[in-house]
Amino acid sequence: MVSQVSRLRRWFALGAILMITTVAGMYFYARWRLRTVVHDVPAKMGLNIQQTAEGFSISKSVEGRTQFTVSASKAVQFKEGGLADLHHVKITIYGKDASRFDRISGDDFEFDPVSGNVTAKGRVLIDLEANPEGSQHLDQSPPDKNRETMHVETDGLTFNRNTGNASTKGFVVFQTRQANGSAVGLDYVAATGTMNLLSTVVIDVRSPRPIHVTADHGVILKQPRQILLTTMHVTREQQELRSKQGTFFLRLDNTVERIVAEGDVQGDFHGQSETHSSCDRAELFLTGPHNQVNTAVLSGNVRLASLGTQPADGSAGRVTLHFGGQQVLQTIHAEEGVRLSQKRSSSSTGNLVNAPVTPVSTPLVTPVSTAGQSVLPGATALPATTVAKAQPGDAEHHDAEQDVEMTAPAMDFYLKGGRQLDRAVTSGPPKIVITQPGSNQKTTVTASKFISRFTVKNRISTLHGEPNAKIVGSRIDNQIASGKAVPEGTGKGSTARSQETRPQGTPPQNDRVSTSQKLDVVFAPEGGIASITQTVDLVYVDGPQKAWGQRGDYTAADQMLVLVGSPRVVDNGTTTTAQRIRMNRVTGDALAEGNVKSTYSDLKAQPDGGMLASSDPIHVTSRSMTAHKSSGIAVYTGNARLWQNANVVEAPTIEFDRDHRSLIAQGVAQGNVAAAAGGTAQPVTTVLVQVDKKGNVTPIKVTSSRLTYADAERKVFLTGGVTAKGADATVTSEQMTVFLLPRSQSQVGTGRGTYGQVDRMIAEKQVVVTQPTRHGNGDRLVYTSADDKFVLTGNSPSIFDAERGKTTGDSLTFYRQDDRVLVEGKQTSPAVTRTQVAR
Repeated sequence: MVSQVSRLRRWFALGAILMITTVAGMYFYARWRLRTVVHDVPAKMGLNIQQTAEGFSISKSVEGRTQFTVSASKAVQFKEGGLADLHHVKITIYGKDASRFDRISGDDFEFDPVSGNVTAKGRVLIDLEANPEGSQHLDQSPPDKNRETMHVETDGLTFNRNTGNASTKGFVVFQTRQANGSAVGLDYVAATGTMNLLSTVVIDVRSPRPIHVTADHGVILKQPRQILLTTMHVTREQQELRSKQGTFFLRLDNTVERIVAEGDVQGDFHGQSETHSSCDRAELFLTGPHNQVNTAVLSGNVRLASLGTQPADGSAGRVTLHFGGQQVLQTIHAEEGVRLSQKRSSSSTGNLVNAPVTPVSTPLVTPVSTAGQSVLPGATALPATTVAKAQPGDAEHHDAEQDVEMTAPAMDFYLKGGRQLDRAVTSGPPKIVITQPGSNQKTTVTASKFISRFTVKNRISTLHGEPNAKIVGSRIDNQIASGKAVPEGTGKGSTARSQETRPQGTPPQNDRVSTSQKLDVVFAPEGGIASITQTVDLVYVDGPQKAWGQRGDYTAADQMLVLVGSPRVVDNGTTTTAQRIRMNRVTGDALAEGNVKSTYSDLKAQPDGGMLASSDPIHVTSRSMTAHKSSGIAVYTGNARLWQNANVVEAPTIEFDRDHRSLIAQGVAQGNVAAAAGGTAQPVTTVLVQVDKKGNVTPIKVTSSRLTYADAERKVFLTGGVTAKGADATVTSEQMTVFLLPRSQSQVGTGRGTYGQVDRMIAEKQVVVTQPTRHGNGDRLVYTSADDKFVLTGNSPSIFDAERGKTTGDSLTFYRQDDRVLVEGKQTSPAVTRTQVAR
């Protein structure tokens, strides 16, 4: 509710003009004294009458000081009808203390001794001038200095000698060096010292920016010393002020102490943006001989609305403005339910938080506008948003439209130089609500206190909130579906669009809630929120997804929330910790970096599963992780390790699907780009077990370039340089499929620390089997755990034994625990055994 100093000074000039009018009443009373000139015997009045060449003059003195003199060129007394006439009358009034030098003149006056009325037949001229040093000079001396003189002109003025009252129904005109005015009709009541300006009161203040004041009626009171205007209307260039009543309270020296406007106080600013303000009461407190404003108070339903390209409005129960030296506005205090808001507009650009924040307009302090931007009440145009104009089909601009509303029990605003906002501080729990109908989103920000900072252009630059900061993001259609009120300003079209956004039958989206002790918001120069930082005990909740950390940084450009300070995220039973976690608030995807560890809990046992069938947690560690919320798949990169109980998979990259308990592990082969960059080959590694007929458990370490596994199928598929190494046999191939026994049938057991048990294994392409005393080659090898049997086929399989030599055939069957070999052949390719004979 800010005003320029120059505008306030015009109000003070207005108060001074009305104040001076009070003095005029004293002279109407003085003219009433003229009845004594024509009615009483001069001797009885104690007057000294001296005939002059011009006619005669009358004066009255008290203790050697003249109080007034009356001169006339001609006096005709008590003619027919008992009336008396005075012609070419001049009256000079010095006052009891010689502090005045006022002159009254007129051509003709008529006196009626019956009624006691003295009536001017024509125009009456009055010059009002103060003479504060009059008692220090000779009697009847004029003022030493040319002081401010007020000129008053009227006609048909009537005084009553009995009551001392004066009145006229004619036109009254007054003029000073700075202003002039008029009224129609005047009544002066001597007993109370009250002067009534009966109608059509007009005052014009001359200045580089003239002020025009009108009122239906005016009253000047002697006790209490007040000036009242009813139905007051003030205009100044593009600004207007209206109220049912305006009251000026005067001190003993006739300076204005305070000014009160009451009853439907309305203000308008007509410019590039139309601004309207209103309140029940406005009060200004003034100080010093120059009537400088000290404090201004607006109370009762204080409201302000800005129309046009950037529609905005605000309200408060009470607003107080404090001024310093040179009438520079220093602080603004708004209280009793402060609300500031700005609506989206199809023709506006930018963002409310970035629209120029113009110091407030008060009904008695002229409104201010910067570059046609809107003015908000109470103190400032805090986070309100001007919306980007959406071109037809431009979804990006359409989604960016924002309605912003800020509320608080009280707000304090601090200014630099009277016009530049420095900071704003709330008292009591504040709230900011940002509504985006285009994207069906609503964001609510709260804290125990907000502190805002502003740029040199009065645009909000930062917002700090603490303690108990909280941000809630929700869908508008959730509130509609739940029966809650539609957010103000969304309109029917927005409601329909919101309902279309969420198809019928689709469950409402969960609210996204983040809490912390501190909150910092940075606003972009081009408009909108650039970033939000929450620190100390940060907690983020999005339905089943929860996150913790000591600091969270949100950037609007990419909708990313970055957590640091021992961050932890829990989502549907999955807990992830890292040095840094990035979360996309739109998609729900997450990226973790540095010492990543995920734990998948709340698992149900799957009796028909294999390696990951237990209900015990599944753990994954790596250097980084990318999780996709929509698919439930997480990709772990950099020394990734996944395990459940004793089942372990290690690889440079592991892609894990929690819902299907499946994984894809990818290694780094020798000679590829990653290895050539300075690293070495990093294969995929896992450990399985085989159990012989005696129940002996033997671990099998398997390495490959790639591993895929689906627990529902209990199938491990490996490709690229596959090696399966057991205690007494090693198998290598280009491709291998391992089938595991169901966990319920595993001889190893179902407790913790058990491995997935091999049921059978199929190796293909360039198969090599190596045992301590023999090795075999072929294109396909099938191993069955139940009978510990290997079957080698394809591409003339062969087995070389140091004692028996080389054996070939179409199919070679051999056993892990003995040296038997069963050879099968065909007529076209008979079995051959070449025995090496020692020499």
